[in-house]
Amino acid sequence: MSIRQTDHPNATPPGQQGSGALIVPRGLAERLAMWSAKRRILVIVLWLLLTTLTYASSYLVPAHEIEDADYLNGESAVAERLVDNAKFDEGAWESVLVQARDGSLDRAAGAAVSKELTSSYHALGTVLSIEGPEFADDGKSMMLSVELDRGTGAERKDPSDIVQPMLDTTEAVEARHPELQIEQVGAGSIRKDFAIQDAKDMRRAELVSIPITLAILLVAFGALAAAGVPLLLGLTAVAAALGISGLVSSLVPVSAFQLSLVLLIGLAVAVDYSLFYVRRQREERAAGRSMHEALLRTAATSGRTVIVSGVAVAVAVAGMFFTGSALFNSLAIGTIVVVAIAVLGSLAVIPATLALLGDKVNTPRIPLLWRRTRISGESRIWNVVLRPALNAPGSTVLLGLALVGVLIAPIADLRLEMPTDDHLPQSYTVVQTRIRLVEAFPSEGSSHTVAVDADPAQREQVRAALTDLMGKATAGGGFSAVDEPRITTSVDGRITRMYVPFPNRVDSPEADQTLRTLRTDLAPAALSGISGATWAVGGATAFSSDVSHVVEERLPLIIGFVLLLSLVVMLLAFRSVIIAAVTTVLNLLSVLASFGVLTFTFQNTWAEDLLGFQSGGFVVAWIPVILFVVLIGLSMDYNVFILSRIREPLHHGRGLRDSIRHGIASSAGVVTSAAVVMVAVFAIFATLSTLEMKQLGVGLVIAILVDITIIRALLLPGILVLLGKSPWKEHKALRRIPSVTHE
Repeated sequence: MSIRQTDHPNATPPGQQGSGALIVPRGLAERLAMWSAKRRILVIVLWLLLTTLTYASSYLVPAHEIEDADYLNGESAVAERLVDNAKFDEGAWESVLVQARDGSLDRAAGAAVSKELTSSYHALGTVLSIEGPEFADDGKSMMLSVELDRGTGAERKDPSDIVQPMLDTTEAVEARHPELQIEQVGAGSIRKDFAIQDAKDMRRAELVSIPITLAILLVAFGALAAAGVPLLLGLTAVAAALGISGLVSSLVPVSAFQLSLVLLIGLAVAVDYSLFYVRRQREERAAGRSMHEALLRTAATSGRTVIVSGVAVAVAVAGMFFTGSALFNSLAIGTIVVVAIAVLGSLAVIPATLALLGDKVNTPRIPLLWRRTRISGESRIWNVVLRPALNAPGSTVLLGLALVGVLIAPIADLRLEMPTDDHLPQSYTVVQTRIRLVEAFPSEGSSHTVAVDADPAQREQVRAALTDLMGKATAGGGFSAVDEPRITTSVDGRITRMYVPFPNRVDSPEADQTLRTLRTDLAPAALSGISGATWAVGGATAFSSDVSHVVEERLPLIIGFVLLLSLVVMLLAFRSVIIAAVTTVLNLLSVLASFGVLTFTFQNTWAEDLLGFQSGGFVVAWIPVILFVVLIGLSMDYNVFILSRIREPLHHGRGLRDSIRHGIASSAGVVTSAAVVMVAVFAIFATLSTLEMKQLGVGLVIAILVDITIIRALLLPGILVLLGKSPWKEHKALRRIPSVTHE
């Protein structure tokens, strides 16, 4: 997709003069732009129709969500699937905690409240059984265990769908007893509270990100219409992507995090792509081109930028498929879909909109901002910033490497884990309830799950073996003592499940040790004598351990695939092994810097109050994978854009330092504007409630800031000066390689 001399922004086609020159479109971007411009109304109407229908489908056709077992890998996945596929004759359990607000809880008063609660719950008609009351040793707490009816077969419901009537009843009883604190917690109430808080987070992200993005675009363009076009494309692209992701969920189930990622990446990428397009079209019009010629030249340059970037991001994100995890498959599909829609919108809808608006795209003008955004060529600020790198490249490169090295250093302590219920935000009411429950009743805390698949005729042998296992576990230390083991057998007698409690957090070293003891010692010793039986140890600790192990095992493969892709794209763009290698290494440095800052920030406590989280001493296992593939994909486009601007004057005989200064300074406006949009959107996600979104937002922000400061101001120009002109000369053996240069 190389652009010949006639494609240069200031070139005139042979035989033609001035802005009225007739240009014949050649490439995909040019042909699509001209087709859309001629049918501008049709294209805009079809786009709005597509967006509306696909988004509406997300409400009309329920999305197929990932099941709990699909998140898992290794032995924990086996245990979860054994339990999920079995039919246990039990419902969803909720624990009701009753505590005196002041002093101790009178047992007679506690018994009376217990009777009132029991009567109220049974009146709901959805309660199967109630156990208790059980009084705690602290003298102020009492607990009831309530089993809710989930239904059977295809009608079996998720706990979060049936818990609300019980929550309302609990609240009503508490209102009648102001001296008591009565609350409940369980799988259903936790999931419901999480869903409510997640929806609030998404609404807040939308409400904050839209005006902030619009404000940045107003500063970049100085006119409301020009600022509104990229924002509208971003919003419609996200809406369409959410609908399409829901439609394809029957093939690739969606995860709870896909919505957040699609909004995060979709808004930033779509706004950036259309920003490239609109800004270049304004430059062409300011240079005296006709509307037709300006659109065509914009398509030939920025249009191809969008294609290269979209393909690069999509292929890089496809690296997540190497994990073999349903979670990563879901995130990859959502990201690829929203990027593809953003590319399509930029290539078709933006040209149609610009053709429809004409020069009215620059209205209404914001007086002060409009004067500031008039086309002014090179950035004077960047001309000053680049002086150290151009005049003292060796020292500047050493300084840049030292700064990046400081940011990367904490990676040595990187610890990957998956968050559990213990890591839900402390601001969640249900999390506070769970903390109080475990403090009063330690046996209600963390536990491992042992699942056994055996012939139904062996059920009693299995139960006896599990009982023996529990006895040895409690006798050996590290596990919680219980009056009798919690053993449940499926209706068909084939699957038997036992909970093995331990008195520590699920992410503690002690929890890891008890997991290893169960898997390598206790379970094999107790169950290996049962003929034909298979077993697995699962639970929250096993889940985190197994997923982290898979990520650590597959991450080198993903890194290798994505870096090779980056190298190939840069080789196609510049036909220079040295330039391709340098840019690939610089991309890697910015990503590693974000990993280092994540480690330093989230594995310590210094930023807890600043970012509103409680450190678990780890980075969420899937965050490095997402960061790596997304950031490498995005940075490839910026590199091609900037390096192409450097190569142009070099090929026209200008000096090396002058070409580097011109290339970086002349591209500073559009690249910086695009980066600021991304930083603003990503930073909003660092303020959300969940640990995953905070880490993703911080990681993306840090990588982009490093890229537009240390990399672009110090390392890139300094290294290019040190390398000299020789890397820019195309090697004879590489001349047959097709070029993808787009500027």
